[in-house]
Amino acid sequence: MSKQYLGIEFGSTRIKAVAIDETYKPISSGDYVWESTFENGIWTYDLAEAWQGLKEALSKVKNREEIASMGVSAMMHGYLAFDKEWNLLVPFRTWQNTMTAEAAGELTELFSFNIPQRWSVAHLYQAVLNGEEHIEKIAHITTLAGYIHYMLTGVNAVGIGEASGIFPIDSETLDYDAKMLEKFNNLPAVRSMPWSLPDILPKVLVAGDDAGALTESGAKLIDNLLPVGIPFAPAEGDAGTGMTATNAVAPRTGNVSAGTSIFSMVVLERPLKKVYEEIDLVTTPTGKAVAMVHCNNCTNDSNAWVSVLGETAELFGAEPSKGEVYTKLYEKSLEGDADCGGVLVCNYMAGEGVTHLDAGRPMVVRLPDSKFTLANFFRATLYSTMSTLKIGMDILAEENVKIDSLTGHGGLFKTPVVGQKYMAAACNAPVTCMETAGEGGPYGMALLSAYKVTKDKGETLEDYLNNRVFADVIGSTLEPEAADVAGFNSYIKKYKALLKVEGKAVEVI
Repeated sequence: MSKQYLGIEFGSTRIKAVAIDETYKPISSGDYVWESTFENGIWTYDLAEAWQGLKEALSKVKNREEIASMGVSAMMHGYLAFDKEWNLLVPFRTWQNTMTAEAAGELTELFSFNIPQRWSVAHLYQAVLNGEEHIEKIAHITTLAGYIHYMLTGVNAVGIGEASGIFPIDSETLDYDAKMLEKFNNLPAVRSMPWSLPDILPKVLVAGDDAGALTESGAKLIDNLLPVGIPFAPAEGDAGTGMTATNAVAPRTGNVSAGTSIFSMVVLERPLKKVYEEIDLVTTPTGKAVAMVHCNNCTNDSNAWVSVLGETAELFGAEPSKGEVYTKLYEKSLEGDADCGGVLVCNYMAGEGVTHLDAGRPMVVRLPDSKFTLANFFRATLYSTMSTLKIGMDILAEENVKIDSLTGHGGLFKTPVVGQKYMAAACNAPVTCMETAGEGGPYGMALLSAYKVTKDKGETLEDYLNNRVFADVIGSTLEPEAADVAGFNSYIKKYKALLKVEGKAVEVI
């Protein structure tokens, strides 16, 4: 009987399950569409819907009895707090929330290490500072991937890449940074707590480690859609699975994941010289240090414009599919000027940590003499999806971080050439897209599942991916074009000025 390896991902808009075969090709998949809700000032997801969505996604995967290993991935960060019996104490607080500025600032100063607002430890400490009622009952805090993994396997652990978005990691010990744990526990507001931070965090595992197996109780949660006993790879975040899916886990490689949010991951050769609020330091699934630029806003605004322009076509009796509208608009943008002809777009639907804004107001701004054409407008709309990312990537360039290759994946890259060309200009680096560019996370989790059970003794994840998975994979690489780089650099200067207008809009509207 042939074997399959299953990757599950709880993304921000879809719950996905992807099965790959022994040649590492996707052969079956299922998904479920969901979205976060804004309740009582907090972005959250209903965990009951997480289980509903998982069952629906799994039900579409074929030949499930052939699954030899599996793993769970999810959007990183956020805050899930439980008592001793694993009862949820407060609604899930997602990565989208920008409500922990005080805690994140104090911890960044305390650790001399950037702690972004969305990190789990920032949410925990903010709850402590706020004196929230639930904090003394806490026995476990984890992430969405960690929670699903625990419920299915009974193992309270996460992969090291996922753990690096909970609390800083020591890449030498492959565990949470012991000195920073001690500093946290010695904070005045924490000392009075009935718990110690190491005791409430999930255990840290690295790629290839044993992470348990599907239990009888876990199988019941998914209506026995999978057989008991399937071994699990360590749960990983969408950053780690994205790196795996794009073969970007070695130093001087990187990837850009672009969908509802956008983030880049660059594997470092050496530590950065300074602490930057715009740069997160996380790890690969094997614990190598990674510089991450994470932006909350990417394609939501451009998706809205695609819908509006599609409605416009329908007024004239046309009935294009949404896919056709995307393709036509993306391709039309290639006719625009390299600097978008003076048309500026800010795509912020939500707050943005990199540019220090706590809320978003999407806007289009132009001067009276700007070249306001459809091509320039939509090119500016697509530039806006990656402009905030570029601000962070320019910091890495100033730090002289070397990037031999960037691999793009996610919805922004589904239309051939367009997003790839603009990303190469934004980052001034070659950008490669592979046939699996649209799959991303669940495919990467399936690969980590396969690595867990099929690796040779001592075989590194880097060698496994290079020699087995991607040796014959077809991909296309675009080098940055000088005119595009100059055009994007011109655009970004005006975009930074536009952010002052954005800040005022947040204030008055």
